[in-house]
Amino acid sequence: MKNIKLFSVIAAFLLTTMFSIFAAAESLRDPGEFFFDQSFGDLPDELSACEDEGKQGLLIMFETNDCPWCERMKETVLNRQSVQEIYKENFRTITVNIEGDGPIVNFDGVEISEKEFALTYNRVRATPVFAFFNTDGELMTKYTGATRDVDEFVWLAEYVAQGHYKNQKFVTYKRAKRSTS
Repeated sequence: MKNIKLFSVIAAFLLTTMFSIFAAAESLRDPGEFFFDQSFGDLPDELSACEDEGKQGLLIMFETNDCPWCERMKETVLNRQSVQEIYKENFRTITVNIEGDGPIVNFDGVEISEKEFALTYNRVRATPVFAFFNTDGELMTKYTGATRDVDEFVWLAEYVAQGHYKNQKFVTYKRAKRSTS
């Protein structure tokens, strides 16, 4: 009798786990295709596109090629359909390699390297950094590091899109969100 109950519990657990895995897998999509917008590195053009598309602004993910935290974000957060949808609704999203020598036209219309844009203009020293700029090219907020989970990254989008960044720090906003979840 104990063996049957134990077997039933294990079977139920495995079925629930398998269902969760399949459900989660259905909503996973390549962030390169579904999260990030294609960019030619012309930030004034990006801002113009934001206005044309009715977006709040531009999100730049500063990264490096060998950043484990950047990869973690791409593999566990940015690949979620729900995350992609909320960000696509509110922002254009691009990446900048902080070690890159490729050209980028900054918000002032000056062509510089990605590295110079990241370090000199945005003081990015570690990755990932998620920097949100309004349609005038002004920094709204910057978040350094990987978020704890999907919810926290969604809250970051809400925090910026709803204008909470004007009145409070993100840590205060997310603490309030966690206490109501």
